[in-house]
Amino acid sequence: MMADLFGLIFMIPLSLMISFWFFQYLFIFLMFIYMLGYNFSFMGKISFILGNDLISYFLVMLSYWICILMIMASAKLFWNSNYASLFLMINNFLMISLFLTFFSLNLFSFYLFFEVSIIPTLILIMGWGYQPERIEAGMYLLFYTMFFSLPMMVGIFFMYKCMYSLFFFKFHFCFNYLLYLSLNMVFMVKIPMFFLHLWLPKAHVEAPVSGSMILAGVMLKLGGYGMIRLMKIFLPIWFKINFYFIIISLFGGIVVSFICLYQSDMKSLIAYSSVSHMGMAMSGILTMNNWGMSGAYILMLAHGLCSSGLFCLANMNYERVLSRSIYLNKGMMVFIPSLSFWWFMFCISNMAAPPSLNLLGEIFLINSLVMYSNYLMFLLGLISFMSAAYSLFLFSYIQHGVNYSGMFSFFMGCSREYLVLFLHWFPLVFLTFKGDLILL
Repeated sequence: MMADLFGLIFMIPLSLMISFWFFQYLFIFLMFIYMLGYNFSFMGKISFILGNDLISYFLVMLSYWICILMIMASAKLFWNSNYASLFLMINNFLMISLFLTFFSLNLFSFYLFFEVSIIPTLILIMGWGYQPERIEAGMYLLFYTMFFSLPMMVGIFFMYKCMYSLFFFKFHFCFNYLLYLSLNMVFMVKIPMFFLHLWLPKAHVEAPVSGSMILAGVMLKLGGYGMIRLMKIFLPIWFKINFYFIIISLFGGIVVSFICLYQSDMKSLIAYSSVSHMGMAMSGILTMNNWGMSGAYILMLAHGLCSSGLFCLANMNYERVLSRSIYLNKGMMVFIPSLSFWWFMFCISNMAAPPSLNLLGEIFLINSLVMYSNYLMFLLGLISFMSAAYSLFLFSYIQHGVNYSGMFSFFMGCSREYLVLFLHWFPLVFLTFKGDLILL
């Protein structure tokens, strides 16, 4: 495992010296080395304060995958000579911080790398974003996370005082409500939970395609991962407090779904749909049963691939029409029918239609939440219906209708774009057929 880490560190100076595409091939090579070196035991590759199990393994794989596709989707930086080497270096730093976050067995080192991963994302948004508002979006992202992470740091010191260890597998049960809030609020911001989600649409809309991909693909999963790791400490008090957060998440998912239906910006719509899906995943984790945890984990992986693919598609339309407005991106089926196919595939995956991984995750989550309380059926039914409504709204509005008369030149998709979309869609569908691998 240290070999994987040193490989990533060795790539930092290479990012300034070698060509854009060769760097991507090296990234793929590193990912394959990591993938082949895993043994499906309970906990493997333990060295120093790092080690991995099934939960961290697939999330590190997802991080590698999204980082590779980020490079492929950002070819415009390379062609326009827009600081491409610096972009590769930031991408590399981001991968190292995510790698160390998912591999940490110690709560303090997890907290440290969790915070470090914000900085490369912030640089991506503020450095390569499109509008001047990107500065404000970056500040939102930074201060939402920093404000809620300070109580977590105090909570970590308190846990060390009580338990004399910060290793995940040495924690014992805790009855402290204040500790529950101080440790979990930062994860609720990161997922993000309704009421704490205002930074997310802002950050997505202002971010470049690579920033949106890594935010939707991996950064939101850090919150879910942290909750899966720490929630078992609060077994004695979970039934008194979790129900309130489940209600807020599911009710917020419905409200956000309605918000999706009057968005005029493609990226904004996809960002709000992320809040809805991740609210459902968070509810699954808070039920504290096996189905809920597994369903949340599967939905996290599925959403990472599906949402990242949708942001890629939105960017492909933006590069052609030079606008993200739904009202200007109309009649696309006439111009790029082959891209319409991918819009359709990702929109139906977003609404959890078979055979996507989203469906598997939602089946597990609906089962676990209905086992938790029968009354949640109404909220779950509404969320499922509304996710179909806004996904079909997005697809039909962009693909059908009279095309925008202000467009005077156009180009079809190139093979690189179709490869990016295929590499998002392929694992999304084919992991479904090997679902036993990702059941916790």
